[in-house]
Amino acid sequence: MRFSGAVILMLAILGPGKAAAIDKPNIVIINIDDLGYADIGPFGATKNRTPHLDRMAREGKRLTSFYAAPVCSPSRAALMTGCYPKRSLPIPHVLFPVSTVGLAAEEITIADLLHDTGYATACIGKWHLGDQPPFLPTNQGFDSYYGIPYSNDMGPVADGARSNLGDPIPEPKRRPDGSLRSVLGETGVRGYGQPPLPMLENSRVAFRVGPTQQQATVAGYTERAVAFLEANRERPFFLYLPHSAVHFPIYPGKAFAGRSAHGHYSDWVEEVDWSVGQVLDAIRSAGLSERTLVIFTSDNGGTPRGSNAPLRGHKGSTWEGGVRACTIAWWPRTIPAGSVSDAICGMHDILPTVAALAGGQLPKDRLIDGRDLSGVLRDPDNTVAGPHDTFLYFRGLDLKAIRKGCWKLHLKERTLYDLNADIGETTDRASEEPEIVADLQRLAAAVDGDLGRSGVGPGCRPLGRVAEPRPLIPWAPGSPTPVPE
Repeated sequence: MRFSGAVILMLAILGPGKAAAIDKPNIVIINIDDLGYADIGPFGATKNRTPHLDRMAREGKRLTSFYAAPVCSPSRAALMTGCYPKRSLPIPHVLFPVSTVGLAAEEITIADLLHDTGYATACIGKWHLGDQPPFLPTNQGFDSYYGIPYSNDMGPVADGARSNLGDPIPEPKRRPDGSLRSVLGETGVRGYGQPPLPMLENSRVAFRVGPTQQQATVAGYTERAVAFLEANRERPFFLYLPHSAVHFPIYPGKAFAGRSAHGHYSDWVEEVDWSVGQVLDAIRSAGLSERTLVIFTSDNGGTPRGSNAPLRGHKGSTWEGGVRACTIAWWPRTIPAGSVSDAICGMHDILPTVAALAGGQLPKDRLIDGRDLSGVLRDPDNTVAGPHDTFLYFRGLDLKAIRKGCWKLHLKERTLYDLNADIGETTDRASEEPEIVADLQRLAAAVDGDLGRSGVGPGCRPLGRVAEPRPLIPWAPGSPTPVPE
């Protein structure tokens, strides 16, 4: 078997007795939905109690300049494919139920790569890369799938999909003719005419999700995650655990609702922390700590319900608060305990990192934007700069900002910020640094030859498509059909 340079170096550091373990380490990725940068203790939370994540950070590494995307589907595409989201999933926003398009079967995901090298693979939680059968996890390298295939607010109002735990069910918005306000487009059904929310077991609907089921998602996902770890303790495994929490609507479990003095959002953050503790405890109990890399992150910045302090902005924006995710990497005796890195990195780096650590081969027939972060993860002193000097901030199909080193330029506004000195993006330095502005504008212009500053550039790969998308749970009799775009 051929090893990457990163793996060879780790074998030398840890000695021959660890060779088999490092050859194929277990991989666990825990991805939280809409979690704010400062919603957890290791990143400065003051309201939410997160003892398990606090311990994870003490035993691992905080990645303080780790980038996702402004919204859900693009971020998950970057994670799965190792590319800027626009390259592998060129859509203007996110995917909705009954979408004609999704992540193409031709894309090579982390699960594809690891499955081909002998890993057991499971996805438990929110997928959001297409809800039609060809787009689902079991057709993207995962042996099994259990979860809601898109966001937990993409269902009927009457089923509690647009109201938090304990709140009254609102009246759906309607047109003057009394029909539900909804739009059917290429990316699915938007608005109030969405079909019932399904919980899938592989590609089969296990049950319809209402308020009671929403409240049980974290515990249900966690139970299955622990069972998967225990069932596969004798072989290498890849667990992808993308929680529906803490996305609106807010539904903390019965054991957590009301425990926090700060409302149901904090309850749900604390339940997520409990879930992380259950997963890490299962790994420890199985004696797999030194063989398992666990990455905890969020798919984008938080909403105003949470906290992104000291970052500016929220989910949906390309301010740092919209795209910088609170991220922790844990791998005892490989990742230095209590370490931190501010290297520029992100979702697109996870696939090449995993490939290097597992001895897998990156595809050679396509461009991969991410790079191996093994050196960053092993570094005890925050002296490794990381593989990227630049980062492109896309919102949908549009390039909104660009970063090089410490400098970030918002293109439309032509405002420049020094992120080392001003992480909150409060002081525009453009008039003081015209040469830096010009350099970043040149870098942005060069994007037209690849991904494109707007629209679908020549470097974007085709979307997956189906001819006749169907709802996973049919609309109830008499429900109005959405209006086509």
